[in-house]
Amino acid sequence: MTRKPWPPRTAEDERREASRRLGADLAAAFAGVTTLVLDCDGVLTGGELHYGPQGEALKTFHARDGLGLVLARTAGLELGLLTGRDSAIAARRVRELGFGAIKLGRFDKLRALDEIVSEFSQSPERILYMGDDLIDVPVLDRVGLPVTVPEAPADVRARCRYVTAAQGGAGAVREVTDLVLTSRGLLGESLARLAESAESAATPGEETP
Repeated sequence: MTRKPWPPRTAEDERREASRRLGADLAAAFAGVTTLVLDCDGVLTGGELHYGPQGEALKTFHARDGLGLVLARTAGLELGLLTGRDSAIAARRVRELGFGAIKLGRFDKLRALDEIVSEFSQSPERILYMGDDLIDVPVLDRVGLPVTVPEAPADVRARCRYVTAAQGGAGAVREVTDLVLTSRGLLGESLARLAESAESAATPGEETP
């Protein structure tokens, strides 16, 4: 049996696919993204809050979202978390994924975004922010590419340039990371680099990247 090429598409194929799916203007906006900043509840999770006697007991994250974020980081994108809740569970998850900025318990989201901009030395125009509720509106209005999920209130959806097909906590973040990487022609390259890193890490006597 003939082995199919891997990665399956060239960088130019990826860019053409993104342009067909999004249209030229929106694909260009995704291609210009260098930083992803995400809300947690309703974006990285489905938004449910599970409590036990000691307070927050658990959150559920999607493994495919996690891989998408690792691929984005491998491609050189900066990652930030900006959430109104102070959640040790969320902090642990995003640290595992290599987030460079973690803002917890921040209802002053616009000020927190300014801190992320300063920490990353980044222009807001190059930031994609993904939020799902009215508290996110000031940040959505500030960044270059505002994105939300289908469960968000109508006022939030109306302010965003892209609304995911997948629900929050169920692949919405992966949908967005794939769009950023394909619009930039970096998905296949990032997959290859991640595979090389994993292979090196599994080889005795070699340093892990």
